[in-house]
Amino acid sequence: PVYKRNPFQLKLDEMGVGNEITAHILNQLPEDFTYTELIEKIEILRAKPQFSEAHQKNTFGEMRWLADSNYEVSFHPDHRISERVIFPVSKNESRGIEDARFVQFFNDNGEVVYYATYTAYNNTILPQLIETKDFIKFNILTLNGKAVQNKGMALFPRKIDGRYAMLSRQDGENNHIMFSDNIYFWQRSQIIQEPGLPWEFMQIGNCGSPLETDEGWIVLTHGVGPMRQYCIGAILLDLEKPTKIIARLDEPLLAPHEKEREGYVPNVVYSCGALIHNNELVIPYAMSDINSGIATVVVKELLNYMHAVA
Repeated sequence: PVYKRNPFQLKLDEMGVGNEITAHILNQLPEDFTYTELIEKIEILRAKPQFSEAHQKNTFGEMRWLADSNYEVSFHPDHRISERVIFPVSKNESRGIEDARFVQFFNDNGEVVYYATYTAYNNTILPQLIETKDFIKFNILTLNGKAVQNKGMALFPRKIDGRYAMLSRQDGENNHIMFSDNIYFWQRSQIIQEPGLPWEFMQIGNCGSPLETDEGWIVLTHGVGPMRQYCIGAILLDLEKPTKIIARLDEPLLAPHEKEREGYVPNVVYSCGALIHNNELVIPYAMSDINSGIATVVVKELLNYMHAVA
């Protein structure tokens, strides 16, 4: 992989390990540097220490940890897409890659990039970003900033007022939204939805990236109610001001029925993304972490069933 010096230093500072040692090493590297170049500079300093050896050892470990969390995956172009599987690679992912929320993103110049936010899990969680243009080469990158310290990040499919926008769940309870000039750095968020109805009373979050319609952004949500039952609901955000909810469902769109309740994580239906095809909302969803299925609903019928929010 190739790293950019300034974002790498910013992430080290955010981790609380940016110091004179990291500055010494990075100042010897070009703006775009490789993993091999980074390790070479670390080994040169290790061989001829200029700082406390204990301090150096800890700093080297943190720098390698960050470098190992940002990598590339490439597949053979002639392999079927079903054979292109991304497995955990870094130590941060040793217990799993979870809840990837893919979105087709349109840049201002019309260029299409596919992004996915996911959770790298190893006792602690680390929000990560997958980036690809062709589903052959994938860049795996860390998300940075005070506002990306939890799960459930979901990018909007285009910029809004010239800024990237993303849904999130910083506090493990409410639906948040945040904006940034840099897709890799997110510093502030605000709550747009709090638990209010019985079926979502314990926790709410998003079920993937917003879907654009003429009436507004459709956002599928998950709600956790009594007996830890997970249901899927829906809200509608204003197209130009997505901080505002303009309509919502009062009841779940999907709830686990008798045959979907038993599994590794019981009493759950959950999705990480949907799409609109031929005026139908197509929702792939998981049942109690044991099976998966697909549900569909006509978009117009869904919108008509929502009630307006003042």
